[in-house]
This record gives sequence, structure tokens and C-alpha cells, in this order.
Amino acid sequence: MSKELINELNVQVSTWSVMYAKLHNYHWYVKGHHFFTLHVKFEELYNEATLHMDEIAERILTLGGDPVATLKEHLEQSVVKEATGDEKEDSMVKTVVIDFGEIMKSLKKGMQLAAKDGDDMTEDLLNATYQSIEKHQWMLNAFLGEDNK
Repeated sequence: MSKELINELNVQVSTWSVMYAKLHNYHWYVKGHHFFTLHVKFEELYNEATLHMDEIAERILTLGGDPVATLKEHLEQSVVKEATGDEKEDSMVKTVVIDFGEIMKSLKKGMQLAAKDGDDMTEDLLNATYQSIEKHQWMLNAFLGEDNK
């Protein structure tokens, strides 16, 4: 297991921590015609973010590494930014779609590093996470009336 893989896994831990806070913000502050739909969807997504963060942090521990665990580290290492606090419902959804794209890039990098290390279990974990958010991204794009091409 390489230090490079542990570092990329910590990017994921940090990113999911920031996404958890961002999705919670969106859940609390969404307003508009799609309130009921988005309020529930953002809750589903922040609950899932917690699971991803925990599973990846536990994988780091299993591999003998140290998961980052402070908000400062999470904000520094995350591939997504925290909520600005002034997003409207459509921009919230568009931002999540973009964020999921950035997370998927990091997941692919992690899968490549895990494959290089011969770590099938980590590669499988990251692949399952990738598939989950890829589906969410597709659904959110459909909500926006966007193609996924």
C-alpha cells in the first residue's frame, strides 16, 4: 500500500466531509417550487456522504494509514468547495452535479492507484462509490433537463 493511495483516500474523506456539510446546507436552505423533492433528495445524499466518508476512513485505518479528521484538513484537501450560502434551488442541483464530476475524477485516480498497488478491495470500494454517485449525477441532470453526454 502506497503513501500516494492513502493520500488520495484522504482526499476522498475530506471531500465527503465537505459534501456532507454542503448538502446539509442545501437541505436546510432550499426554497422554491421543488422544495419537497429537493429537501428529501439532499437529505438522502448527505446521509450517503456520511457512509462514504466513514467507509473510506475505515479502509485507510485497515491499510495502516491515518484518516484526516479535522475540518481544517477537510477544507484544505477537498476537491469540492463548501456552500456559499446564497445558492438557489437550480444552482444547488447544478453545483452537486459538478461536484460529483470532480469526486468521480478523484475516485478514478484512487482506483488507478489501488490497482497499481494490487489492492482489489480498495479498488472495489472506490468503484462502488463511483457507481453510486454516477447514478445520482444522471438523475440530477435529468431533474435539470440536461443530457449526461
